Amino acid sequence: MAEPVSRKAAGEGKNRTKHVMGEPRKGKPSWLKVKPRAGKDYFELRRLFAEQGLNTICAEARCPNTAECWNHRTATFLILGDRCTRRCTFCNVGYGWSGEVDRDEPRRLAEGVAALGLRHVVLTSVDRDDLPDGGASVFVECVQRLRALDAELRIELLIPDFAGKPAALEAVLDASPEVLAHNLETVHRLYPGVRPRSSYRASLDLLRRVGERPSPPVVKTGIMLGLGEEEDELVELMEDVREAGVQILTIGQYLQPSPRHHRVERFYTPEEFAALADRGRDLGLPWVESGPLVRSSYHAARQHEALG
Repeated sequence: MAEPVSRKAAGEGKNRTKHVMGEPRKGKPSWLKVKPRAGKDYFELRRLFAEQGLNTICAEARCPNTAECWNHRTATFLILGDRCTRRCTFCNVGYGWSGEVDRDEPRRLAEGVAALGLRHVVLTSVDRDDLPDGGASVFVECVQRLRALDAELRIELLIPDFAGKPAALEAVLDASPEVLAHNLETVHRLYPGVRPRSSYRASLDLLRRVGERPSPPVVKTGIMLGLGEEEDELVELMEDVREAGVQILTIGQYLQPSPRHHRVERFYTPEEFAALADRGRDLGLPWVESGPLVRSSYHAARQHEALG
């Protein structure tokens, strides 16, 4: 990769690119081909999730690694329903405001985890701006139920921004997850078109506050490539997350769910992903998981074990 130009030196360039909706780019490269959804464990987990009434971000977001992960008996649970109160242009999760909470979900989640025999559990949620605490209390109850099930269980939480409410974040941190993740998703300039009603600076501040806690959890964030970002912007983002205390950065290729979503502007090669991982490590990030099919929770247990 060429030596980047500093964005501070080059200027922000407010209108350098705009987000574009439209038809997905044709001719998906060979390195983005995934295994068919098959296998004994895959079908067993699908049945279990249906019986327990549990959602996974694997299914809701059409993750390309679903077959691989489920066949290794790992999954990322989606709590607080399957309707989000924000309309990010990259995301395939449905939209809706209800104000409702399934109070039995933490119990069913704990039973599902017990049935799977998991040692590392990843929980995430939709944005719930329709709730006073953004759903933080449900995260806390889920952690408590899981701890009661198995005190040695490793718990990773991938949280929304809770609309910037400090008390909500503190309540979740007081539950003492081993890993606390919050995804930036993209570079600062693209936020208005990609993550409306979210803030790059507010998300960075959330990550920083997590790392500043006494005995903090492992701090983690993730981004997607192919939305129209530029190389110098990616370097600036990596510098920002390093300064915020992030220990794990995941980098993957954005894949457009439908024509109404943000268009893929570019497919990065595996070599480019490897070069970005090297650049992140050179900048001082302890762990960079970078590849075309990498997603936020891909190899989550391995990452925690390596840093532990």
